Amino acid sequence: MTNNDVLRRIRYVFDYNDSKIIAIFAQADLAVTREQISNWMKKEEVPEYVNCTDVQLATFLNGLINERRGKREGEQPKPEKKLNNNIIFRKLKIALNLKDDEILDILLLADLRISKHELSAFFRRADHKHFRVCKDQILRNFLQGVQLKYRPEQTTSDFKWN
Repeated sequence: MTNNDVLRRIRYVFDYNDSKIIAIFAQADLAVTREQISNWMKKEEVPEYVNCTDVQLATFLNGLINERRGKREGEQPKPEKKLNNNIIFRKLKIALNLKDDEILDILLLADLRISKHELSAFFRRADHKHFRVCKDQILRNFLQGVQLKYRPEQTTSDFKWN
């Protein structure tokens, strides 16, 4: 999945408009313009399409955590320079304040059944012997399940994957 896919999906699931996206970025101390957001949301075939960088998506996810859970005291977390699906998954887990059982239920909504041990492997340090790389399919199913949980009135066909 691209960073733009993740950003598009989160925007759709929570029905965020441009102003709300700008406010979420501001929660993590990054100013973005309506034009930037518009270009990130475009299809890849469109000439105005711009890739959302890892730092920009990490900043957005940090802002989403601040927006949904409140800013923590002291220094704010620095956005990662290099993102992967495991980091994105962890940040979404934190932002949505989800426990493992809730994540498993969300994955079941998307017809994906994994064990608690498999799930915990995604959230381990990369050098841990039981660490497991979160593949696109897992993250995509998680985001689809989040949509089914938080926006159930919409069908999955309403959002088209690129």
